[in-house]
Amino acid sequence: MFLILILIHALSLNAAEPAKAKLCVACHGEKGISPNDLWPNIAGQKKAYMIKQIKAFRDSKKREDPLMTPISKQLTDKDIEELTTYYSKMKACP
Repeated sequence: MFLILILIHALSLNAAEPAKAKLCVACHGEKGISPNDLWPNIAGQKKAYMIKQIKAFRDSKKREDPLMTPISKQLTDKDIEELTTYYSKMKACP
C-alpha cells in the first residue's frame, strides 16, 4: 500500500505545471492550444521536436523570432525538459 501511495505521488509531481510554463501561456494558451493562428499549438506535440525547436531559438541563429528567442534564452536544459514533458503529455485537442 505504501508503495502505491509513493507511485501516485510521483506521478502527480510529473503532471504538475512547470514554473516556467507561465512564459508559454500568452502565446500557446493555458492548455497548449494557441488562441491565435500566428503561434502553434504545443499540446500533444512530440517532445523531441519541441526540444530541438526551443534549443534552436535559444542556442543558435538557425531560428529567430522577436518573442520566442528572448523567452527561450531564459530556459535551462532542465526547464526545457520539464516544459516539453508537460506539453507533450497534454491532449492535442481541447
